[in-house]
Amino acid sequence: MSPSPVMPGNRRGHLMPIGGAEDKANNPRILSHFLEICGGEQARIMIIPTASQLPETGPLYADLFLDLGAERALFTEINERSDCDDELLLEEMDIATGIFVTGGNQLRLSGILGGTPVGQKLRRRSAEGIPIGGTSAGAAMMSQHMIAGGSSGLSPREDGVNLAPGIGLINTAIIDQHFSQRDRLGRLLTALSYNPFLIGIGIDEDTAFLIDGDNCGEVIGSGAVTIIDASELSHSSRSSAGAGAAISLLDIRLHVLAEGGRYEMQTRQATIR
Repeated sequence: MSPSPVMPGNRRGHLMPIGGAEDKANNPRILSHFLEICGGEQARIMIIPTASQLPETGPLYADLFLDLGAERALFTEINERSDCDDELLLEEMDIATGIFVTGGNQLRLSGILGGTPVGQKLRRRSAEGIPIGGTSAGAAMMSQHMIAGGSSGLSPREDGVNLAPGIGLINTAIIDQHFSQRDRLGRLLTALSYNPFLIGIGIDEDTAFLIDGDNCGEVIGSGAVTIIDASELSHSSRSSAGAGAAISLLDIRLHVLAEGGRYEMQTRQATIR
């Protein structure tokens, strides 16, 4: 699934993938920033808690956004593919000024939302300029090629990652989350060995990578974002590696960006403030 085309005169909305475990109480600046780009006190946030099977997840985020000053924050229970045909839900997505997808299991997101009117509406609303945020699983699902699981460790390995189709809000990058906390460098490198064209984005906890309509990302939060550019890869042993073997990858560029760091995805240039 690819992003919806942007019509003439429009600009694609911001994407805010969050690495998970964002501060919700002491300093909720990531959620506050998302609220601001959605309209501040005029924001109408639609929350999709499908990835989580905890009944308190939707109400928790609704209360958080209301406490931060949103005009409206609604959550909807989408637990079956048939729920995605609800006309009232689709109308709420049409009037939302921002959509937020919670954490949990990203395979629930792709399996329940993929190919449905809700999945299509997410891509269409993004193309119309509406910001879409997602934490943990909600960040992973933004990619066209989604990391669904894999092993921890620094080294890429033949069996180091499980991939699945994502919702397809972005098709130039593949996103991983809880990145340094769960030691996920190896699995992101493995994912890039399948398709070196993609940009690897590994996001730490309590950290967001805010991607604007020009595909420029900026780091917000207490952690770092790891950017891997494999576009000049000169050698990969991916196709010849035995089962479970380590993979050789030569001539990869890697950037680690703390808050304020920026990355231009079109030119593949990193800068710091």
